[in-house]
Amino acid sequence: MSAIYRRELMSYFTSPIGYVFSAVFFAISGVCFTSSTIASGTTDSTAYFSMILLFFVILIPLLTMKLFSEEKKSGTEQLLLTSPVSLVGIIFAKFLAAFTLFAGTFTLSAMLNMKTLEGIAKEQENIISKMSVPTFIGCFAGVILIGGAFIAIGLFVSSLTENQIIAAVLSIGIFALMIASSVFAMSVENEVLRVVIKWFSVMDRFYNFQRGIFDFVSVIYYLSIITVFLFLTVRIYEKRRWE
Repeated sequence: MSAIYRRELMSYFTSPIGYVFSAVFFAISGVCFTSSTIASGTTDSTAYFSMILLFFVILIPLLTMKLFSEEKKSGTEQLLLTSPVSLVGIIFAKFLAAFTLFAGTFTLSAMLNMKTLEGIAKEQENIISKMSVPTFIGCFAGVILIGGAFIAIGLFVSSLTENQIIAAVLSIGIFALMIASSVFAMSVENEVLRVVIKWFSVMDRFYNFQRGIFDFVSVIYYLSIITVFLFLTVRIYEKRRWE
């Protein structure tokens, strides 16, 4: 499994995808942080994290669209299916490679923003309110979990088609629905239907993290999404292995 993980992680940097993802992520993160935090003269970073989540709709598919689609297109999928590594190991290694690049890029971006916030708070301590470290950490944890959930979904979508563009478009549609469902639920009058729609909303469960509350129920929810979609991907390839 470690060999596949290293291969997948290195593949992001032997092609433009890894560099494009990192560059675009840092650019968007900088713009969101400047417009939501620095420009408003506050150390409250909750708006920044909410904005960056919206851009995950197009950022995460950059990482996931090639994970299995490329294997099918290049004809190397059969090598994976007949390798001595278990399907669970193969799929988890691919997920972990994408998650490593995402988490590493986001962590570095968040650390730079944290240092900027500290500098602002010291220079303008009479103007800017004290920085809330629990809120920052809570938001950070929530974004990491949502990113992991989106990567697992994108991995599953990539296993359904050999066309990377189709995989990206489908992933974008799913992520957009999961983010927008909380807003859509507000216009639904039927209570049962509203609860069902809100269950798919990743944003509803993010609100507690924004208040600095480490919500274990939400953590379980995000981890459950990761587990379910990795399991579904394993089932798809188990079926193909026997066909």
